[in-house]
Amino acid sequence: MTLPPLRPLSIDDYEPIASVVDDWWGGRPMRGLLQRLFFEHFRDTSFVAGRPGEVRAFLVGFVSQSEAGVAYIHFVGVDPTLRASGLGRVLYERFFDAARARGCREVRSITSPANTGSIAFHRRMGFELAPGTGVIDGVPVHLDHAGPGQHRVCFRRPLAPALP
Repeated sequence: MTLPPLRPLSIDDYEPIASVVDDWWGGRPMRGLLQRLFFEHFRDTSFVAGRPGEVRAFLVGFVSQSEAGVAYIHFVGVDPTLRASGLGRVLYERFFDAARARGCREVRSITSPANTGSIAFHRRMGFELAPGTGVIDGVPVHLDHAGPGQHRVCFRRPLAPALP
């Protein structure tokens, strides 16, 4: 299978992504996590798979303004018909390169404890589970991380320095 080309995120990608994200999550209301500001201010560290006007997958990430050397992956989506194609890995690797080029030494991310597929993917990508304030189904979680009852699994992954 030939994967779609990657390109930097564009403000023009907001509507196409916002219009499919809830469907890609099986009807869960996810659109609110993708405000337009990410498409306006984090284009250099966020990526889309697909030609202009086409979105098959995306990653929204940025370099922390508060913690030197840390980058954060905020949201990733892959068209359900392309899951397990390697496209998620390609997006993460592109983000790792962008973060490394900006001097980052670590990438962080979070997911819901119910999203076992995401937990498994992050582990395969070399992320460690950060210690939490509780445990759900044997997984450390940060209780109430995103608000009351909104527990999250937090991940960290060190980045090797860029090769000369």
